[in-house]
Amino acid sequence: MSKLNAEFWSERYLKSETGWDVGEATLPIKQYLDQIENKEVKILIPGAGNAYEAVYAYRNGFFNTHILDFSPVPIKTFQNRYSFFPMKQIHLADFFYHEGKYDLILEQTFFCALDPSLRPAYVEKMKSLLTSNGKLVGVMFDKVFEKQGPPFGGSREEYLDLFSPHFEILKLESCYNSIAPRMGAEVFTILRNRM
Repeated sequence: MSKLNAEFWSERYLKSETGWDVGEATLPIKQYLDQIENKEVKILIPGAGNAYEAVYAYRNGFFNTHILDFSPVPIKTFQNRYSFFPMKQIHLADFFYHEGKYDLILEQTFFCALDPSLRPAYVEKMKSLLTSNGKLVGVMFDKVFEKQGPPFGGSREEYLDLFSPHFEILKLESCYNSIAPRMGAEVFTILRNRM
């Protein structure tokens, strides 16, 4: 969908049309990070927006956390708000052209923002960005929306078909700690790269 480009998202940020933005890192991501003992893992948050998850991770000792977004508006806001965050770990780029290797990629509202026609390419790109046994962890919608997205919904069955050829499905279950407006409409996923 050509309209879902950097300009589209920049306009949404400039007009404060950011219904997905809850103003903080969500509980599923925070609780997952809280149980990780190895603080040296290299983390990527694609489609990071205001990147609250990155701030939470960094403030909790995950100093090798990277954010990526192709809209300059949230990137600039993030840089102004969090001057302590290393500039070299802030990537203004298109996800599909980003290069790097990460131990952990956090998924929070990025997948649902992409046109569904891009989902196979998303899976391939995630696989290429993750190290051997690297993990893709986060939340995805477990519902279909009545109106045209974004956000774009999906189902567990779709995710199994999409991810299982490339990832070991460690967890794909109802998210018990979603924010109230999304309760019962999200699945929590832990997917390990299959090399």
